[in-house]
Amino acid sequence: MTDHTVITVPTTPFDGQRPGTSGLRKKVTVFAQAGYLENFIQAIFDGLDGFAGQTLVVGGDGRFYNREAVQIILKMAAANGFGRVMVGQGGLMSTPAVSCVIRKHGAFGGLILSASHNPGGPDGDFGVKYNAGNGGPANEALTEAFFARSREI
Repeated sequence: MTDHTVITVPTTPFDGQRPGTSGLRKKVTVFAQAGYLENFIQAIFDGLDGFAGQTLVVGGDGRFYNREAVQIILKMAAANGFGRVMVGQGGLMSTPAVSCVIRKHGAFGGLILSASHNPGGPDGDFGVKYNAGNGGPANEALTEAFFARSREI
């Protein structure tokens, strides 16, 4: 087994990271800001309990910024103690597929990278949502915990 160094990166909160039932959707240019995606993902991880050594599923619809986001999430999941991450080939996995993989493989949960029907592209939208171990969207208590943490990170 290889030892890896975990790097702690200083940051400050970003305004407007309150997720809805369909996660957090913003322009690609917002998510691509230094630290923006990282803060939101860390807020999600900080809002969850009991995932050490567990499996996380990650996939997206392939829109602009998907590949970069997957790489960031993989590093952060490892640094936060997930034992395994299941990723669609090339980072691609539809929302229903992520839900299915979570349930079929008994994963702790999953991160879906999609802004659904919103337009994509470099000037379009990007989104992140967390699905729980039942394959369904995070409940309101979880999304509120994510938001609260995003304001103090």
